[in-house]
Amino acid sequence: MTDTRNKDARQRARDFLREAHLFQLGELTTEQPHPETSDLAHWARNDLRKAISVLNGIDLGALEALELCAPEIDALATAVRRTLDRGKRIFLCGCGATGRLALTLESLWRKRHPDSDRVHAFMAGGDVALAHALEGFEDHPHYGARHLRQMGFGDGDLLISCTEGGETPYVIGATEQAAKISSNTPYFLYCNADSVLAPRIERFRRVLENSEIHKLCLYVGPMALTGSTRMQASTVLQLAVGLALLHREEPAQHWISRFCEQLRETDLSFLAGFTEDESEIYRNGDHVIYRVRDYGITVLTDTTERAPTFSLVPFDRVNGGPVQPSLCYVSLEEADSSADAWAGLLNREPRAIDWPEVDPRTNPDYLQGFDFSSRALELRRKRIHDRTHHEFTIRPSGTGIELGLRGRRHEMPTGDLPELFRHLLLKLTLNIHSTLVMGRLGRYENNLMTWVLPTNGKLVDRAARYVKHLLTNAGRPEREYEEIVRRLFTEMDRARPGESVVLRTFRSLTA
Repeated sequence: MTDTRNKDARQRARDFLREAHLFQLGELTTEQPHPETSDLAHWARNDLRKAISVLNGIDLGALEALELCAPEIDALATAVRRTLDRGKRIFLCGCGATGRLALTLESLWRKRHPDSDRVHAFMAGGDVALAHALEGFEDHPHYGARHLRQMGFGDGDLLISCTEGGETPYVIGATEQAAKISSNTPYFLYCNADSVLAPRIERFRRVLENSEIHKLCLYVGPMALTGSTRMQASTVLQLAVGLALLHREEPAQHWISRFCEQLRETDLSFLAGFTEDESEIYRNGDHVIYRVRDYGITVLTDTTERAPTFSLVPFDRVNGGPVQPSLCYVSLEEADSSADAWAGLLNREPRAIDWPEVDPRTNPDYLQGFDFSSRALELRRKRIHDRTHHEFTIRPSGTGIELGLRGRRHEMPTGDLPELFRHLLLKLTLNIHSTLVMGRLGRYENNLMTWVLPTNGKLVDRAARYVKHLLTNAGRPEREYEEIVRRLFTEMDRARPGESVVLRTFRSLTA
């Protein structure tokens, strides 16, 4: 998508519409409403146990579908093993949710191999995007190629790229560049069927027809919340790549079956109380601080992804001046400073891409301004002194993961699952919890992401489609796609922080 900084709404709308065909993805399965969750918003407000059960079942179904891909995951594991045996390196690439899963897997690798520098993960926008979504980066394939080169990728190295939809330009750019640089064929993982992608998305068709790229489709169907690929799609991608990277000596089928069994035996109904409590805290105008030990990167991932998904104010920086504070924050109990917290999250020093001509937020100082250390609660209380901060604790326990909020405690058993699976179980749990908290706050309609923040081409198209859907449901006259897009860009400039652009645009078109 064209760089539209410093342009007015009409110019930005014209720029988008010239390239809209590149981002009209409504027919992709991962963008379709899930048939089992049409009442999700109602359940979130009135029947949390029903909502939890349905979402848990959809997660389980996605993992069971992944079992069909076990032979291909084993082949990826063989490629990883051969690369490492030859003294070469593994690179993991993604955008948004897939970028955060890449950084998570690198962190787990480095925790297991503290003296190894053989695995490198990178995401659109650099490490700062772990905490503050820089969604616009993903529209540019040359940014992916540039980032790969900046990381020092060389001949013999192996790139493993993840894109939930299979169409992300940034990831495709990095993958095509890797195929040119290295004789070690890169892997490209995605979650939509070739038969849907190829006729519609030319950039995917280039990947599909490129014999120098391995393709691995992990089809999981629609997301539980329409288009929210931070849920089932990123789960199966994280598990598939995690198995190939961290458990490559055992067959993938064994671990997937074992994790499915654990999920079947895990009763997540306890989340109802936690969801009621956290949503009530926000309704009262108060805040939550997640105090975390050992699971920082997974907790930070879920809380970061709430902002673009539900139009929340993103994490605020301790030196960022007088800005509206985020609803929640994360504090790592064992980190004494911002630098310690970043090193604890990543198990390495953070990497800023430092491209000031693209975005000044990519510099190292901006990244270090996010202080997720043990001081976070104290700093937040100083900045927001007229509101209560409630502590949500997430820590390892003797036999699992203990969660606590407002005097409520629950130990979620994990048995003897390895660390990858404990993080995945917590990811699934937090995805369900945060989705239902937002549902109780009215941040989606039925199962549509009507509070999505349209910060890149794909999300602009998604927002326009949701406006059109709301107009149809309200019995309003048909509006052309181009008119909706133009009004959408106008309302983006008028919207207050944390306000739904989709609903503003709908109301504007029906006024």
